[in-house]
Amino acid sequence: MATYNKFECFVGDLGDKIHDLDADTLKVYLTANAPSASADSIKTDLAGITEENGYAAADITNAWSEAGGTGTLTGTDVVFTVTGGSLEAFRYVVIYNDTSASPVDPLIAWWDYGSAITVNAGETFTVDFGASILTIA
Repeated sequence: MATYNKFECFVGDLGDKIHDLDADTLKVYLTANAPSASADSIKTDLAGITEENGYAAADITNAWSEAGGTGTLTGTDVVFTVTGGSLEAFRYVVIYNDTSASPVDPLIAWWDYGSAITVNAGETFTVDFGASILTIA
């Protein structure tokens, strides 16, 4: 099971109105580089794997709701289908805000899969968000 982690900048960015978790386009990408909760804040701080062979950063079709003082971010599972060759090995799945203009592409959270994952031609990799991506109470 992948472990959820938030980037520290995300908390500050919420307070600074950087994210509209219901209207902004949030995307997911894959990386082999270990994220730093305190040092990484925008997508260029944490290079992703090469976008090729059927893989590119993908929209998670996010939605935000609030009930009883608890906010919940949900997203549609993303399936990467590999064609024409394998993907570079990766270990982490990262979400960023693709709408924000300042800062550009601020980071939100990542999942650590515990070890490198290799996906070969003809195989798929699914980013499964479960019932929710995150909650704020």
